[in-house]
Amino acid sequence: MLLIDRATVRELYPVERALPVMAEAMRRYSGGLAELPLRTILRPEKDTGLLGTMPGFVAGDDLAGYGLKAMMLRPENPARGLDLHIGVVMVFDPATGAPLALMDAGAVTAVRTAAVSAVATEALARPDAGDLAVLGSGVQARSHLEAMRLVRTLRRVRVWSRSAEHAEDYRAWAAKELGIEVETAGTPALALAGADLVCTTTAAREPVVEAADLAPGVHVNAVGASFADHRELSSRAVADASFFVDSRESALAESGDLRGPLTEGLVGPDHIRAELGEVLLGTRPGRAEPTEITVFKSLGLGVQDIMSGFAVAREAAARGLGRTVTLD
Repeated sequence: MLLIDRATVRELYPVERALPVMAEAMRRYSGGLAELPLRTILRPEKDTGLLGTMPGFVAGDDLAGYGLKAMMLRPENPARGLDLHIGVVMVFDPATGAPLALMDAGAVTAVRTAAVSAVATEALARPDAGDLAVLGSGVQARSHLEAMRLVRTLRRVRVWSRSAEHAEDYRAWAAKELGIEVETAGTPALALAGADLVCTTTAAREPVVEAADLAPGVHVNAVGASFADHRELSSRAVADASFFVDSRESALAESGDLRGPLTEGLVGPDHIRAELGEVLLGTRPGRAEPTEITVFKSLGLGVQDIMSGFAVAREAAARGLGRTVTLD
């Protein structure tokens, strides 16, 4: 079995390499080639953390087989200088079932999530979209800026964070590492004003995006609220948008952004226009009008982790990277 650390995952699996893998993952999911139970979330009353597990099976001619992700969320970690989310992705040899590779899940998640948003942006955003607003300043905010610049020409970028210091750190990082000038905004509304491309990557429990703040024709990648009790988008913002998801089943069960307006009676289950994979397969339409507001609600799916895991494992083996261990 190969052990692959965070730095090696990042080296082997940059966003540009993940883009076609994630497009194929979404097609396979919506095409019925992936079997994924809803993720299991364990939240003990006597502990501050939670454990999420996402097993699955992916069929296909390539990057296919069994795998799983196990991810811890530790609220105390950022103060320790560690990631909020920490865990592993494991994939199994398709022939024997033996563990094939075990790798850092944080690095996989950062890349695959941003790559899926880039795929959604290619499919749903206006071709001329390039005024980007990023809400949040953490790992996903950074990987999303890297991803957005691959699929759209960015004219302007603004960032909002609850911490002005973190927003300034983000601005400095973007200038140094990507050569991109980023403006900091004091409120979500100021960041969103006039933007035609938005990535929300916060840990918000209450909405930070109001319908009135969204410009006509904007495309929103809503990434941060990945639990039923978390929300980034107001109910009206969801109701007024054409709403796309990675998975109908997951969104209806796990998305606070969707469950809020559903509970309030503002929308019904049919408010979901399509899964992203359906748009990519051509079985459902995407954006219909230039002035239409589109939202892609990303919760993350095991198929993304599993196919990413196989892609990383294959590249590591080809380049002689990672550390081989035996379980005998």
